[in-house]
Amino acid sequence: MIQLPGNEACTLTDEEVADKVLDGETEMFEIIMQRYNRRLYRVTLSILQNDAESEDVVQDAYVRAYAHLRSFEGRSKFATWLTRIAVHEALSRKRRDGRVNSMKAETIAEGDQRHLSEGIGRSPEQQAIDGQMRNLLEAAIDRLPLHYRTVFVLRDVQGLDTAETAESLGIHEQAVKTRLHRARKVLKGLLQVYVGSDADKVFAFLGERCDRIVAIALTRVVDHR
Repeated sequence: MIQLPGNEACTLTDEEVADKVLDGETEMFEIIMQRYNRRLYRVTLSILQNDAESEDVVQDAYVRAYAHLRSFEGRSKFATWLTRIAVHEALSRKRRDGRVNSMKAETIAEGDQRHLSEGIGRSPEQQAIDGQMRNLLEAAIDRLPLHYRTVFVLRDVQGLDTAETAESLGIHEQAVKTRLHRARKVLKGLLQVYVGSDADKVFAFLGERCDRIVAIALTRVVDHR
């Protein structure tokens, strides 16, 4: 893993990093990847619902962004431009596999739970309750229709505002508001208590996965020169 200057990595804007990459400092592209790994992984996972495929798509998105870096015109945020590339890549892969559909929202199936560990400082009983609720929330999110799920992940999990979510997905702001309202409606009641404070924990992004994506994508970017 390339070691980057800490202060510089924190203070440079995305556009300044992109300019440095275009000027030949290819290794600086790692700053971009470290900043947006979590967002891109979450949104691609919401589309593909497959860890390995999501990692592949994120890597592809970085390589495509690097290859078309000069085409970024600054009419939107760099992060939004990058997110749109990842969304496009994920949807393209899903369409190729014939898996895009407009299924209706399903109810949460009992037993469709995956274990997530957390809860330092809480009693075993509280940890058990927390784990069950997060598992149910994760299962519910997985069962949202695709067009609701992507909006929910970008808005309520990743914390993008309505305008950036709309631009990232290529839809109108009103569509974002409508889909988010309907997604939240499905995730109502007890689950909705966890949407704000614990939604981020549901999609915990392990550092090992983050480093792996960066290392592979950076190698591909260097090879692309």
